Amino acid sequence: MTQSGNLNVGFIGAGRMATALAQGLVSAGFVSADRVVATDVLPAALDAFAKQTSARVVESASEVVIGSDVLFLAVKPQQMSQVLNGLSSLLEDRHLIISIAAGLPLSVYESALGTNRRIVRVMPNTPCLVSECAAGFSTGGSTSDEDSKLVEAMLATVGVAIQVDEKLLDAVTGLSGSGPAYAYQIIEALSDGAVHMGLPRDIATKLAAQTLLGAAKMVLETGQHPGTLKDAVTSPGGTTIAGVHALESGGLRGTIMNAVQAATDRSKELGAI
Repeated sequence: MTQSGNLNVGFIGAGRMATALAQGLVSAGFVSADRVVATDVLPAALDAFAKQTSARVVESASEVVIGSDVLFLAVKPQQMSQVLNGLSSLLEDRHLIISIAAGLPLSVYESALGTNRRIVRVMPNTPCLVSECAAGFSTGGSTSDEDSKLVEAMLATVGVAIQVDEKLLDAVTGLSGSGPAYAYQIIEALSDGAVHMGLPRDIATKLAAQTLLGAAKMVLETGQHPGTLKDAVTSPGGTTIAGVHALESGGLRGTIMNAVQAATDRSKELGAI
């Protein structure tokens, strides 16, 4: 694999997620903007991509393939079949193909492009747009350890990426793929509770969001179990344990666990269609 400084990176599909990934790669110095190229059927998407990344945009997918070493497939799942049909005759051994389309298993790409192709499937999430992505990825049988390290390093420019077996990507979807929606609901509920207690809405929402951000950083940076950190906040007979008791009475943990299970099951259903 080419060293990162000499990589040419292409995007077929130039939507918000592709733009965020390209921005991360360029901002981190992983590649220079002149080594990034993208195409999209929507002129507005191309304009936004070029404006936000300073990268080159072109009209055809073939131009992107020819000018790339790493090729991101960033189109909707229902558009993927048409894209793959146009790729098979253009690909060379140098190409590492990374799909961020939801639901489509590696077997779809290998069937269309050949089992000898180096293919990676990524499940990112929307906080990629603010460089706080939590992504899982799986590799096809022809990829190397070097390819895996490269993908992890590229995705790390916009957050955190963890390699998992493909059979676990549905669980990644149910957790981090859908998880931002759960977090938004928790932030909204915390804000609602504070408004009920008299705080102005703007103050309540800002404090709620910052509280979740701070708690998440505590987990990541201390390496301590969330239960240990929770115990450190809950003084005997204090305010926090009263609130925790209310959450337990309402079944918060069981409800969130059920949400992850439901989203995972739905991801499996969509992948089987």
